[in-house]
Amino acid sequence: MKHFRKDNLKKDIISGIIVALVSIPISMGYAQVAGLPPVYGLYCSVFPILAYCLITSSPQFVFGVDATPAAMVGGALASMGIAAESAEAMKLVPVISMVTSVWLLIFYFVKAGKLVNYISKPVMGGFISGIGCTIILMIVPKLFGGSVGTGELFELIGHIAEETVHFNLLSLVLGVVTIIVILVAKKYVPKFPMSVLMMGVGAILTAVFHIEEYGVKFLPEVTGGMPQFLLPDMSILKIHGEDIIVLSFTIALVVVAQTLLATSNFALKNDYKINNNREVLAYAAGNVASALVGGCPINGSVSRTGIADQYECKSQFMSLSAAGTMVVVLLFGTDILAYLPVPILTGIVVCALVGIIETKVAIKTWKSDKREFAIFMAAFLGVLLLGTIYGVVIGVVLSFVQVIIRAVIPPKTYLGVIPGHEGFYDLKRNRNAKAIKHTIIYRFSGNLFFANINAFQQDIENAIKADTKQVIVDARGIGCIDITAAERLVIMHRKLKEKGIGLYLTEHGSAVNDQIRSFGMEHLIEEGVVRRTITLALRTAGVEKPYPLEGAGKIESFPYIEANERLAEFEWAFGDSAEERMESLVVEIAENLEQAKKINMQTLVEAENDTSWGKVGLFDEDELLDRLEVHISELEKQGDTTLEVEEIEKQIEQRRRIIEEKIKELNPEGLEMLKKHRKEIEEHIKIEHPDYYEQIMAIREQLKGEK
Repeated sequence: MKHFRKDNLKKDIISGIIVALVSIPISMGYAQVAGLPPVYGLYCSVFPILAYCLITSSPQFVFGVDATPAAMVGGALASMGIAAESAEAMKLVPVISMVTSVWLLIFYFVKAGKLVNYISKPVMGGFISGIGCTIILMIVPKLFGGSVGTGELFELIGHIAEETVHFNLLSLVLGVVTIIVILVAKKYVPKFPMSVLMMGVGAILTAVFHIEEYGVKFLPEVTGGMPQFLLPDMSILKIHGEDIIVLSFTIALVVVAQTLLATSNFALKNDYKINNNREVLAYAAGNVASALVGGCPINGSVSRTGIADQYECKSQFMSLSAAGTMVVVLLFGTDILAYLPVPILTGIVVCALVGIIETKVAIKTWKSDKREFAIFMAAFLGVLLLGTIYGVVIGVVLSFVQVIIRAVIPPKTYLGVIPGHEGFYDLKRNRNAKAIKHTIIYRFSGNLFFANINAFQQDIENAIKADTKQVIVDARGIGCIDITAAERLVIMHRKLKEKGIGLYLTEHGSAVNDQIRSFGMEHLIEEGVVRRTITLALRTAGVEKPYPLEGAGKIESFPYIEANERLAEFEWAFGDSAEERMESLVVEIAENLEQAKKINMQTLVEAENDTSWGKVGLFDEDELLDRLEVHISELEKQGDTTLEVEEIEKQIEQRRRIIEEKIKELNPEGLEMLKKHRKEIEEHIKIEHPDYYEQIMAIREQLKGEK
């Protein structure tokens, strides 16, 4: 009731009245299908509905006597040789309802409701559409004077053919005209309660023209008054225990699958949330109430919910209104029921069912994704041909198959550059995009694991040409990697390296790096195979802007703006061991400088680039230079180097200015972050290496004066 709003009270009340009036023929008919007298359909439209609406989290779903459970109970009675509406049937049916509620309580405690979260929209749409078409086929004979059918598609078609012996033309005209009038009114005056008006028209036709004399069927006469509350005779379980337990378990599954899927579908359609497990508890409560009034198992009614939705129901005050209306009918209006023609009431229900068939979902999936359309049709045909449970099973299985297919064959493409634009673009979808010379940029948008690593490798190998020098994987869609894929990456890296081709894994989250290290393959990271961005991988491979493009010469693209969190790469790549790895790189750089005969900007940059990691990103390079200063100063003090600290510091300061300009170009805000980071490093050096800090600061002041 939390969705109750005073300004919508009128619509909730009207929706409830209409639902109650439409429920009269539906409930009475399905009560008969379940082997009970028609009046029990009305009994089950009062207290069970109240029990449900006080617990449910859905603001608009309607609970009551419905086709599938009723048909299952009726079929079971027939197989047991128990006559419909007999004393034995009236004792047995409420026991089935009570045991069904016990199963539903068990489902509640094991939280079975959460399983619906794993059912996709196409499955839901196909399932609901299948139920809608099934119920339409069940009640079609009532349009022309026949009786309701049971079973699946072919049984229902056969039943329709058999019932033509009861064909009444006037009944068919009344039913078809009702359907046409309501559907036309729904299009042009959707808020007008045409269903109620057509019921009134039917009563007037009966009173004035006595259409019953022409063979038109009417609702059976029922005795007025409220139901009695009685505990079901559970001793029946001693006689039919096994049959009842198995049947009740199946009915409980149907109630949960059918009602929960339909409830979720309406929740998605109308943008509200439901609590799946709480819904299962509400189903149990409704079935307990049904058992206490002698009724059959009940579940959610898709058709009546469609009517409530049509009249803009917003809260379960609708159910209170419906139950109240049914009480009035039971106490004072049972005589009027005899004036309501069955074909008109059937036409009203057909219109409600037409409204729930998900034709839009079918059309959308057909246009956008044929696999999802196939899943929709499988769920639809599964319900129609095999029944509710099999339809759900087929749909769920296909949903998981689709998940597996999408994991094994995720979206993938090759990227290039559009001159004058920043970033990298799909070469197939953008005709102006050009591939970078000697470079493959391959985007793989799925987790990398044993089932798809072969396709991953094959795509890359097929794309390699005679002049390919680097393969860059845009791995932003790779959230995790398994050991099979990691081992294959090692093999691919080795084989490509032997051919003089560099392999780089870029753009992914740091968790992938953690996984690679946990598999004992950290050398992929240490050797620079893993890089933070595509642009850094290109720089490491020696491809600088302006990028040389295939068939377009060298065309400068707009500056590529990096986000702040993408500027620092070491911590992203090495995690907790980032500082240790940076110190080892400093040693490598110092050794490279020792081998250089002359210290200048070129030798400094070459010393950086000749490490096992490759080119260092600008943000990390700035910190690396700070650490290099300290390291060279230590070596000089110990007499372990021929390098001159002052000369190196001079080159470092010049390099810092270049770094500042480049970072300013990449990300103006990143420059402020860089300066802040410099101060943090300086404070660290001041505390850990005070002597070197004083020496370095003195040299920097001297260089500033020379500038």
